[in-house]
Amino acid sequence: MATIFGLNHDATLLVWTAVAIAFLIVFISTFKWHPFVVLLMASMLLGLLAGMQALDVVTSITKGLGGTLGTIAIVIGLGTMLGKMMAESGGAERIATTLIDRFGEKRVHWAMVLVGFLVGIPVFFEVGLILLIPIVFTVARKTNMSLLQIGIPMLAGLSVVHGLVPPHPAPMIAIDAYGANLGLTILYSLIIAIPTAIISGPIFGKFIGKRIIATPPEDLAEQFSLKSERKLPGFWITMLTILMPVILMLIGAAASIIDPDATSPFTVFCEFIGHEIVALLISVVFAFFSLGFARGFTKEEINRFASDSLPAVAGIILIIGGGGAFKQVLIDSGVGNAIATIATNANVNVIIFAWLVAALIRVATGSATVAMTTAAGIVAPVLALTPGANVELVVLATGAGSLILSHVNDAGFWMVKEFFNLSVPQTLKSWTMMETLLSVLGLVFILVLSAFV
Repeated sequence: MATIFGLNHDATLLVWTAVAIAFLIVFISTFKWHPFVVLLMASMLLGLLAGMQALDVVTSITKGLGGTLGTIAIVIGLGTMLGKMMAESGGAERIATTLIDRFGEKRVHWAMVLVGFLVGIPVFFEVGLILLIPIVFTVARKTNMSLLQIGIPMLAGLSVVHGLVPPHPAPMIAIDAYGANLGLTILYSLIIAIPTAIISGPIFGKFIGKRIIATPPEDLAEQFSLKSERKLPGFWITMLTILMPVILMLIGAAASIIDPDATSPFTVFCEFIGHEIVALLISVVFAFFSLGFARGFTKEEINRFASDSLPAVAGIILIIGGGGAFKQVLIDSGVGNAIATIATNANVNVIIFAWLVAALIRVATGSATVAMTTAAGIVAPVLALTPGANVELVVLATGAGSLILSHVNDAGFWMVKEFFNLSVPQTLKSWTMMETLLSVLGLVFILVLSAFV
């Protein structure tokens, strides 16, 4: 590959990478092309500009796409089925109403952050928002509290889980790319996510709720108020169902820590059921019974719920695959090593580097998933050349960066604007500020934790 403008080989690769990323940003943000198509085009563009042979570029793309989706596609599919069962059975509503009763009306905003956190574990942010918005409207009406004072804590709980807590696909992508330990990542993510969600949710929600008065859209308020009453599943069986994948993964992680060489059959069994695919599969099958057959649903209805849950995530799966393709081209073209060399020579803290890369891509593309996937490909080579780095905290830093500054190029921005009946400036002052708080506070807590682990 010929150098340009007298730059050396590594610098030239970085220029072509900047061109490919600019192409990615412009076509997604300005021309509104589908991210999957643009990611494939950007991957081909980068590979050819970097001097790869044409057929090698295609091979790199297919390798990256297939390798990324090998586990993630299964995780997304099973997680979506679990979320669908929770929605159809009324399990999410049971969790919300029980916690609200326990917390009381004056502390209901604390209940909402916990509701968002718990419900967000098996479902995507968009699904969780649609699932919980009727509860937000109902609680706000019953307590006469500001809609944002109720809604911001719920949004914070959903969003922080989306960016930081496995088995969500975004952190799982980084775990796979960096070779991080799943159990330790879950443990650290909870330590980071809980205080981050508290400050960005109930505390900020109370502040902004007094300054921005929001009321539900009339048509939605009427629709949700006419919702038919139904008998809800029990609280504890719902909690067991929703938390089962996390519990199984923690069991597997604990067994591997206690017996790292897996010398006993019991350790092997624990690691088997703790694998994310097996844990989610067990949880989904359990949900078919606990939230399905036990609630009176027929096998035909349960099959329909499972089938209906999948089309909505097809686009997300393709985007993740496209991000994996771009990541592989970054590696095979030598760009990853070039970035790693420059970052290593500059002595950049790899945690801050991971956060910054993900944050820049998030602001540019509006997608936390694209930000996490693309950043993982850029950060992984840097991490490989950084001995002693805490890999699990780098995963969380990448996730925190992917949450920052949601604005008009993010679908979540418009969902929040419409559901909460806000203007664009009001959405920027509430939702966008909350997302930025999550990101920045997440980084601060990660850096603090890095001093101890």
